[in-house]
Amino acid sequence: MQLTIESVKDLQRLIRDVPDFPKKGIVFKDITPLLADPAGLSLAVEYLTQPYRSMRVDKVVGAESRGFIFATAVARNLSAGFVPVRKPGKLPAKTRSHTYELEYGTDTLEIHTDAILPGQRVLVVDDLLATGGTMRACCDLVTELGGEIVGVAVMIELASLNGRDKFREYDVHTVLRYE
Repeated sequence: MQLTIESVKDLQRLIRDVPDFPKKGIVFKDITPLLADPAGLSLAVEYLTQPYRSMRVDKVVGAESRGFIFATAVARNLSAGFVPVRKPGKLPAKTRSHTYELEYGTDTLEIHTDAILPGQRVLVVDDLLATGGTMRACCDLVTELGGEIVGVAVMIELASLNGRDKFREYDVHTVLRYE
């Protein structure tokens, strides 16, 4: 039976909790049921896009890998370019890198050095804001290249992990918030 998807609460029903993934003690918020639902995916992308429709956005940055899904669709909605931020060794041209802490370890992300020009207005999009490490790394890479961040948009925020605190200088937009 197909659910009617019309609100944020409907989207929340499409998020699956997976306990002890990727390690014991973490409850992973799985977006794949939401992605598989055509109405859910469409509404999620619209909710991510809406606050930025009246702004000029030149580029939308998305972090590997689930961030690509939402960021590309938001970029299309805003008639902006999409910039992938990837794990080391995945981008073919000259890159800039940033190492950061996750809620369960450390990681490094890279961006092409020519992906964002000084003064370009950039929206940073990801599927999840937990401790804020991934998004902070993306924002730092954008600003190192001279981009101006117009906002940070995420599908899911795990509020109890206080990741939002790392972005006091930016507008942070969240679709689904879990305490």
